[in-house]
Amino acid sequence: MTVAADAPPRRRGLPYVGRTLAYIRDPLAMMRDQHDRFGQVSEIDFIGKRWTVLLGPDACDVALRNGDKAFASGEGWGYLVGPFFDRGLMLLDFDEHHRHRRIMQSAFTREHLERYTTALQPAVAEGLDTWQPNDRFLAYPALKELTLDLATTVFMGGADLTTPDELHRVNRAFIDCVQSATALVRVNLPGTRWGRALRSRATLEEFFSRHLPAKRANPGTDLFSVLCQVTTEDGERFSDEDIVNHMIFLLMAAHDTSTITVSTMMQHLGQNPEWQQRCRDEAMSLPEHPSMADLDGLTAIDLVLKESLRLVPPVPVLARKTVKDTEVLGHHIPADRLVAVMVHLSHHMEELWPEPERFDPERFAEHRREDKVHRHAWEPFGGGVHKCLGMFFAGAEVKTVMVHLLRRFTWTVDPDYRPPMNYHSLPFPKDGQPISLSAL
Repeated sequence: MTVAADAPPRRRGLPYVGRTLAYIRDPLAMMRDQHDRFGQVSEIDFIGKRWTVLLGPDACDVALRNGDKAFASGEGWGYLVGPFFDRGLMLLDFDEHHRHRRIMQSAFTREHLERYTTALQPAVAEGLDTWQPNDRFLAYPALKELTLDLATTVFMGGADLTTPDELHRVNRAFIDCVQSATALVRVNLPGTRWGRALRSRATLEEFFSRHLPAKRANPGTDLFSVLCQVTTEDGERFSDEDIVNHMIFLLMAAHDTSTITVSTMMQHLGQNPEWQQRCRDEAMSLPEHPSMADLDGLTAIDLVLKESLRLVPPVPVLARKTVKDTEVLGHHIPADRLVAVMVHLSHHMEELWPEPERFDPERFAEHRREDKVHRHAWEPFGGGVHKCLGMFFAGAEVKTVMVHLLRRFTWTVDPDYRPPMNYHSLPFPKDGQPISLSAL
């Protein structure tokens, strides 16, 4: 006789709002409380809908592995940011996702990644020329401007495509779209985050559509050009509409996630001078313009990168929606249920990571490898078929920026500093992350 799976326990709260405000205030505290009180699988109200929450690596594993193909990424993210990043790779599923990912993989081969890395080197150096050291340098906005410039260079072929005013307008549009995710008012009304994001999506569509014909006619080596030209062995290629949708998503993913990662690395290196010097010594040993192979050979910087991604994962929650009834760890999840795969908590669980709040890059060293205790103990790039396609480019970009920073500057951060984080969507420090920056 088959025993029916139990419904997950449900946490009651304010109608519509539910746990939204608790998450925005402190997502890790909210996740810990939910896990401790209700276990690995439970239900909450969040941003106007009922969600099933998966906490801990075992529960997350079921959704990320998705063995019975019950969990759809597109419909989950679609509720949060669907109108703004519509039909980006993250919002496609099953056969369609496989087809688009197969085409896009042609733009992320080792050969293309090496070209992108080569293009990064002078662009990073030029961007850092504008940094003016002082005792209260705001690292986060400076890094965000830099990574957007880098994304424009590598993904679109250079700043000649845009004026500074237009680049600022594009950056503002991306911010509006990303910040819409936790909006409680989700209709097109003036003065609302949702309304601003809808107008910003139109701005981004116009921007990429205007530049697309030139990329089709006179392609370069940038990602935009590559997407316009790539064709699979079966003759599949992207339509103009596909390219615009993918570029909007990729440009957002490329500069927002890299920005918070470098920001986190700068904070902890500023608070741990011995690690900063260790990384600087490594950076100084590289050629003036490191190749991708040079960056792959880094040890200390790679350890700091991984630890920073553990402490502050750029995407703390992965959204899914069930397309049919399924079961997670003995709990029945009905079809058409929004699901939050809260990977952030796994990065901070004491049973997985000794002293999880301590900055300790050596935990990723070969003699320890604490990340191997569970296949989903460390998942900053997601998992399963939706694992981030750009993870190797992201690593090369972050390491390139860090190498150039370490060669030019030294910096300190108050040991007691804890950045006040904004979690309306992707995390960032609300105070701009002040550091004391000095030229070497």
